[in-house]
Amino acid sequence: QVQLVESGGGLVQAGGSLRLSCAASGRTFRRYAMGWFRQAPGKEREFVAAISRSSGSALYADSVKGRFTISRDNADNTVYLQMNSLKPEDMGVYYCAASPASTSNGQLYDYWGQGTQVTVSS
Repeated sequence: QVQLVESGGGLVQAGGSLRLSCAASGRTFRRYAMGWFRQAPGKEREFVAAISRSSGSALYADSVKGRFTISRDNADNTVYLQMNSLKPEDMGVYYCAASPASTSNGQLYDYWGQGTQVTVSS
């Protein structure tokens, strides 16, 4: 069992930056690939980024490539999402999730956090 707690969300102006963190409980963190998803009001949850268990590879949604960076610290059981050049369309609730393999398919993630709100003002 993995419990995930996100933090770092908030209000930022367009063009600004935020760094999200997701702290995982348990000693099995390094066995899971980790992903970030987001959900805007009235929209379905969408994939943002994922990172493999060893940080050897990362996946990004086209909409965030070049602006967002996912990373993880297995010693600290934490995954991060650095978000730069934020746009109003990046606004939503951001969730971290754990999966046996790095994938953009949300249905393959076994554990989810409660989410953290990101608001981008134009």
